[in-house]
Amino acid sequence: MEEELKCPVCGSLFREPIILPCSHNVCLPCARTIAVQTPEREQHLPALLQPRAPAAAAAAAGGAGGAAGPGPAAGSEAECAPGGGGGEHADKLSLHSESDSGYGSYTPSLKSPNGVRVLPLGPAPAGSSSAAAPRGAGPSSSLTCPQCHRSASLDPRGLRGFPRNRLLEAIVQRYQQGRAAAKCQLCDRSPPEPAAVACEQCEVLYCAACQLKCHPTRGPFAKHRLLPPPSLPGGPGGGKAAGGARKLPTCADHELENYSMYCVSCGTPVCYQCLEEGKHGQHEVKALGAMWKQHKTQLSQALNGVSDKAKEAKEFLVQLKNILQQIQENGLDYEACLVAQCDALVDALTRQKAKLLTKVTKEREHKLKVVWDQINHCTLKLRQSTGLMEYCLEVIKENDPSGFLQISDALIKRVQVSQEQWVKGALEPKVSAEFDLTLDSEPLLQSIHQLDFIQMKFPITVPPVPLLQLEKCCTRNNSVTLAWRMPPFTHNPVEGYILELDDGDGGQFREVYVGKETLCTIDGLHFNSTYNARVKAFNSSGVGPYSKTVVLQTSDVAWFTFDPSSAHRDIVLSNDNQTATCSSYDDRVVLGTAAFSKGVHYWELHVDRYDNHPDPAFGIARINVVKDMMLGKDDKAWAMYVDNNRSWFMHCNSHTSRTEGGVSKGATVGVLLDLNKHSLTFYINGQQQGPPAFENVEGVFMPALSLNRNVQVTLHTGLDVPQSVRQPKLPTN
Repeated sequence: MEEELKCPVCGSLFREPIILPCSHNVCLPCARTIAVQTPEREQHLPALLQPRAPAAAAAAAGGAGGAAGPGPAAGSEAECAPGGGGGEHADKLSLHSESDSGYGSYTPSLKSPNGVRVLPLGPAPAGSSSAAAPRGAGPSSSLTCPQCHRSASLDPRGLRGFPRNRLLEAIVQRYQQGRAAAKCQLCDRSPPEPAAVACEQCEVLYCAACQLKCHPTRGPFAKHRLLPPPSLPGGPGGGKAAGGARKLPTCADHELENYSMYCVSCGTPVCYQCLEEGKHGQHEVKALGAMWKQHKTQLSQALNGVSDKAKEAKEFLVQLKNILQQIQENGLDYEACLVAQCDALVDALTRQKAKLLTKVTKEREHKLKVVWDQINHCTLKLRQSTGLMEYCLEVIKENDPSGFLQISDALIKRVQVSQEQWVKGALEPKVSAEFDLTLDSEPLLQSIHQLDFIQMKFPITVPPVPLLQLEKCCTRNNSVTLAWRMPPFTHNPVEGYILELDDGDGGQFREVYVGKETLCTIDGLHFNSTYNARVKAFNSSGVGPYSKTVVLQTSDVAWFTFDPSSAHRDIVLSNDNQTATCSSYDDRVVLGTAAFSKGVHYWELHVDRYDNHPDPAFGIARINVVKDMMLGKDDKAWAMYVDNNRSWFMHCNSHTSRTEGGVSKGATVGVLLDLNKHSLTFYINGQQQGPPAFENVEGVFMPALSLNRNVQVTLHTGLDVPQSVRQPKLPTN
């Protein structure tokens, strides 16, 4: 809470705080230092706004409301002036601006050390005098808030025209007293040592020594939260080690049983107990003696053949001995050449290894920096939120209705803004603990496994026909995946593959992929279309023959969600990206993940929440549609926007076909895109809303939606095109 009790100018606890028109607070002496002249009338400030001696500040403070004496005012100016005792603290409060505030903004030319703009000091113009200056500020004087930078003009009373925040003064005073009186509640010393931490669960104050002795950060206390200083890290103990794996029983466990059968499936003798236990119960088994005789016969027959081959081998040995010497000599030469080539490969791999390790190190350092930045940011936000909560609780305890109502609206807005800051994905890690650096070593390993000597006695020919792996070929939505491989025992080298696909209507084939991969996914195809695909391999000798043609059918209906990657940053998605709302009062656009260029498509959007009669817009758009205004205001979108009573069609900011009938919570809006007829039609609760909204729409379109924070909708896809609908509502103009 201490941050809430500090002046944004001097960084010290508030003294004589005043409430600015923007609801922010500032010390009265600090307000004198940041008062400025408006740029329209470059007149010197009245003497009241000049930096003054403590005595003059005391006199001014004594005349405000008659409640405060000169002593506190003088002391407050000396302590709260920029560059004073608290000046080294930076302003850590969030800055917010609202375009409808009604205040102008003027930025003075100089800055104090903590970033607050201050009035440049200069001599008064000729003829002016401090004694002759009026007590109130002149009409050209203004005060700029150091937090939101709004500028407010001073009335003739000057700074005393701003109300004094006595509630905040009382809280600051109570906070100072409580901080000074915080003592350890378990100390044996007299007097007790100052408290270092307070356990949130135990509600006990501890000094450093008592905390180590009575409240260690382990065991049952590990999860307790200590405030302030920040809670010490702690966590539960480690898990238990997993037990060892059980071993399956074998025949060695049946020492009292003799082998009596032979398992043909396993090729091993088994005992009766093995069969009873069920390990070989479903296998084919035969009598041990019969199989023994059968195998003896087979071995005898094989030995007769080996005897004949042995005679041939003796003759062959004579031939082999004649070439031994030549092999020995040639082998040494080839070994030396091979070692040299492999050493070169190892050196290249070692150098590449060093480069990859450098990339991993950089990635690790980047992730650590991002996480630490997020930790610091979240800690700051948490401290601000906690301080705001404690401050609000203290405000609620006060029994001053007028003082409370002075600041209640501002506090409610701040609490709402603070809550919205946590909603915007603030509690989601920006980076994953996993490293997105998958080493693509498969091509290299494949090349190493295929590394062999080229047999130069035979010329290199074109590769053979690739074999399509039908079990891996599939379709999903409007994308197809194909896989292939080369036949086994292929000796001709392959440098790459060419994948061809037709247009989905039986037209000409066209190349869609050229490369060394044997798995390829093609996206952006037409829905409800049949595609033919084929592949061929090539090397330095030429292009091989085509494979067999595989036929692939894309989905007849589209399944898609909202696209978080292309949505406006104010769009909030949930429910696996099927539900959308917005954090802004302005209209923001979000697109779907599917793109349509032919066929008939239908999807619906269910209105989950509808507050304050907003105007959500439903329709289609190009990928480059403007996303920070209502859908249909530019030439990249075609939409129907609707309120609770009527709807309009809009394209290029042109409004047409106003139709009675709107939406409310629970309503369903249907969108029918017929690219065969090049038309776009809308439905509300199953009834066509007006005539077909747009005709002659051609190209590639994506489902689109614009909404603000008063609306929440859920997307429903994979729907069949409505065969029959009720008669459309006719437009009223």
